[in-house]
Amino acid sequence: MADLSYRALNPADAPNLAPLIAQNAQALKRGAPRRPDEVFAERLIDDKSIELIGAFEAETLVGFAAFFDIPDLVSGLRIGQLDDIYVVPEQRHKGIGRTLVEELSKIGQDRDWVHVRWLVPNKNKVDNSLFENLAEPGDKDSLIVPIDRLALA
Repeated sequence: MADLSYRALNPADAPNLAPLIAQNAQALKRGAPRRPDEVFAERLIDDKSIELIGAFEAETLVGFAAFFDIPDLVSGLRIGQLDDIYVVPEQRHKGIGRTLVEELSKIGQDRDWVHVRWLVPNKNKVDNSLFENLAEPGDKDSLIVPIDRLALA
């Protein structure tokens, strides 16, 4: 892992991020592969409400983490919310995902976060070993409220 580096993604990274976003969606949804969408990747990188850090082997993007810096209503402080993490299959089990989480932890220390909340996929959809080894169950469950259900109420 000597050639690995980590940094915030910028608009020039969009062409390399787009295929990883598509691969991640494929891994989570198991349907037909999504086509890489560079325009979406560009918009995501430019979106001020989300942040992305990338893992690079030499100049090649091999993984990313997407997170939010949000207020914590209980403590009155801020927390990080890790929304998604992805490492290309041929680079897995080399510590890249763990190091992405460590990089996020450093960001959290710099920003005085209380903790990082990690939203993870339901069991049996993806390899859960990374978050099962690094994280512990929180005091809240993640539930989804369908927008159309609220609109019909």
